[in-house]
Amino acid sequence: MIIVMKKGASKKEIEKVSKHIEKLGYQTHPIVGVERTVIGAVGDQDKERLKALITMAGVESVMPVLQPYKIASRSVKKHDTVVQVGKIKIGGKKNFAVMAGPCAVETKDQTLKIAEKVKAEGAQLLRGGAFKPRTSPYSFQGLEEKGLKILAEARKKTGLKIVTELMSVDHAKMAAKYADVIQIGARNMQNFSLLKVVGELNKPVLLKRGHAATLEELLMSAEYILSRGNYNVILCERGIRTFEKAYRNTLDLNAIPALKQMTHLPVIVDPSHGTGRKDLILPMAKAAIAAGADGLMIEVHTHPEEAYSDGPQSLTPKEFAHLMNEIKPFLQAAGKEII
Repeated sequence: MIIVMKKGASKKEIEKVSKHIEKLGYQTHPIVGVERTVIGAVGDQDKERLKALITMAGVESVMPVLQPYKIASRSVKKHDTVVQVGKIKIGGKKNFAVMAGPCAVETKDQTLKIAEKVKAEGAQLLRGGAFKPRTSPYSFQGLEEKGLKILAEARKKTGLKIVTELMSVDHAKMAAKYADVIQIGARNMQNFSLLKVVGELNKPVLLKRGHAATLEELLMSAEYILSRGNYNVILCERGIRTFEKAYRNTLDLNAIPALKQMTHLPVIVDPSHGTGRKDLILPMAKAAIAAGADGLMIEVHTHPEEAYSDGPQSLTPKEFAHLMNEIKPFLQAAGKEII
């Protein structure tokens, strides 16, 4: 249920309503809008008791949320959520974010060189994996904390904010110590124990869609994070698994406008994983912007042929520079800008 407070409702009235909702056994999630405050009441208790809140001072209306995801629902919050990472804004009508870097942190020299290159071309965040979820147990698994320290050094040198993946509850505090944005990868989208933990961290979370997940399942995973009090969630469309073998995954661009209708959370696109082919990254990046994406995540490597992972879908710095130049008219047409 959502409780819509009247325009101009006092802080005291809002607090009184919130306390009453909690007394009934619900979790409260106040969402402060431009004109009024909305209180989300989440729980399995008798909804009929909430309807009586209409009699309380400052309450304008009490309405059910029909979707299984509550806090993530557009019906709860009409205006777009903007996730702030330092001075970078992700989400909203005008903001556009670019995250770029290697699939995996391999060496200090490699990471610093790539960070400098993508920074020079306008990227605001450096992506790089210190923990790598690999299909084969014999593949490179990441440098772990050593890799996180290298990312932190790259941030210090370039000013780029860090996006890195968290795979295990055991490493949550370690990742939070170094990362600016914690990524939950496709394989862990429904790792509910992990989602609960990042929901309690004071860090923005980038949640990638699972290989075979529906949009509702993606939003239910986001709900786990939101319900724990972390409202800084960024959704990422990174391709889904279909019968097609011409490319690694099928980038579901329908998801962007569909999610924009379903939720207030920002939506970015990863055309590197979405296609698995470097020759398809640029056209799909353009298409993502046209479809309404709030940002891009691009894999970049100085020597893709030598990359420990995902070389075939990694752009060289020169190719990344070309992409950044090519997307400019699309950003302008969409009314977006990289700040």
